[in-house]
Parts: sequence; structure tokens; C-alpha cells
Amino acid sequence: MSFWHYIIGPGLLSSEPVRTAALVGTVVAVTSGVIGVFTVIRGQSFAGHSLADVATTGGAGAFLAGISQFWGFLLAGIAGAALMELIGVQRRRGRDVATGVVLGAALGAAALFLYLGTQSSSNNSTFSILFGSIFVISPGTVPVLVVSGALALIVVAVLSRVLLLTALSPELAAARGVPVRAVGVAYLVVLAVAVSLSAVAIGAVLSTALLVGPAAIALRVTKSPGRAMAAAALAGTAATWLGVLLAYDSYYWTSDGRGWPVSFFIVALIVLGYLLTYVRRPRRGRAGPGRGVPAPGEAEAPACSPA
Repeated sequence: MSFWHYIIGPGLLSSEPVRTAALVGTVVAVTSGVIGVFTVIRGQSFAGHSLADVATTGGAGAFLAGISQFWGFLLAGIAGAALMELIGVQRRRGRDVATGVVLGAALGAAALFLYLGTQSSSNNSTFSILFGSIFVISPGTVPVLVVSGALALIVVAVLSRVLLLTALSPELAAARGVPVRAVGVAYLVVLAVAVSLSAVAIGAVLSTALLVGPAAIALRVTKSPGRAMAAAALAGTAATWLGVLLAYDSYYWTSDGRGWPVSFFIVALIVLGYLLTYVRRPRRGRAGPGRGVPAPGEAEAPACSPA
């Protein structure tokens, strides 16, 4: 028995669900990675996490209505983003309060919808909504996911400069004639799309991992936002592909043929990648008592900045 037999399970390359999972995972990873960089730079990771929880309400409601979970994730996310911007203010504290209010209302509705779902059906829809199931995505849903991700990336490409400017200084952006409020609304809608795509792949509860994790990794190891976006997309794609491979192989690890959730492997790999960014060689100082000691008055700059 060859070495590759233990790495690539029987039938992996010919499996339709695996090919679908790899394609969808790539779209999700690239979209989430690029948008995640702006999320981290703009300090809106909490908003992304909140939209992920809001998506739970949409997924549960979609199940009750008998439609695709993606549409539920997307509609709930966009509605939540619009509501957060509507009742929020420009100051960070006001945005956080508005986000918390929307989050609380959404989780209350999600609890009701999930309860009704478990009462009306015997399938494991709750697990799929909360933790995803990328292997059971219908091939008919793939074009919608691809188009949604492409549109979100186009919007980000068009708004990239003003997104960075409003992140650095909303007052300066407003003085230059940038419609700060409109840019914020557009970005939150794009963020809702990214969260919805991620929720389809690894579930609403874990979707923030693909949004923030690869971006956080990239911003620690790169020097510019452009490189960070490319690195985040690559990191997310690598974690997704390897997660799909490990989840498929896990069916053959035991005799009962029960595999481990692919969402677990993807999230675990992202966390491992982030921890590895802290394993770095000591920095050489220009002057100091020894190697790795910065020169007096020299502050260590972050790996990446919006500038």
C-alpha cells in the first residue's frame, strides 16, 4: 500500500461532493480573505461576528420556509447590516451599541426558529445551520455562490481606496467629499455577503473564523494591504482545501466510517496558522547589547499598516 493511500482517501479525486466543496471553499476563502483584511483594518471584527450570529436567524428561517439556507443567511445579514447602520452613529462606541442591540434581537429570533425547526423536522438541520456542511452543498447552488462572491469582490475593488481612507480618518475623508455614511453601508452589505458565504461553508457560528483568521495571519506577515489581501486569500484557500482533505480522510480513520466535521479542521488549521505567526526569529537591532535587541528609541513597527 503506497504512502499516498494514507494521504488521499479512496475515491477522493472522483467524488462530486469533494469537487463541489473545493470549488465553493475556494470562492468563500478568497472572498472572506479579501474582505476580512478591510474588516480588521477598519476595526469591525465585532460587526462581522454579529452578522454571523444574525445569519443564524436567517438560516433557521430559511429552513422553516423551505428555501436554500444561503438566501436566509444573505437576507438576514443584509437586513442586520442595514439596521446596524440605521440606528448607529459614527462614533465607535455608538456602532458597538447598535451592533449589540441588533445581535440580541437576532439571537432571540434564532432561538425561536431553531426550536420550531426541531419540532417540525427530524433531520439534523440545526447542526448544518450552526456548523455548516460543505459536503452536502447542492451543485445547483454553486453558480449563485460564485456570482455573489464575485460581486462582493468587485465592490471592494471599486471602494478599496475610500475604505482605507475612512478607516484611517473619517473626518479627513468627509473633508475630501467622500460620502462616509454611504461607504459604511456599502461595506456592511459586502461584509454580510462574505459572512453568508462563510456560513454556507463552515456554519453561521464559525463563519467569523474564515473572515478574520486568514486576514489576521496576513496582516502579521505582510507590509501592505494589497499583499495582505493576497496572503489572506491564499491562507484561507489552503486551510479550506486541507480541511476538506482531512475531513474526507477521517472517514477511513476508524472502522465505523464516521468522519469528523470539515468545519473543525478548517478552523483548527486557521488557528494553528495564526499561532505560527508568533514563531519568528528575533529581530536584529542596529545597536544594543546583543542580537535581536532593538536600538534605543527604536519602536517595533507592525507587520502591516493601512498606509
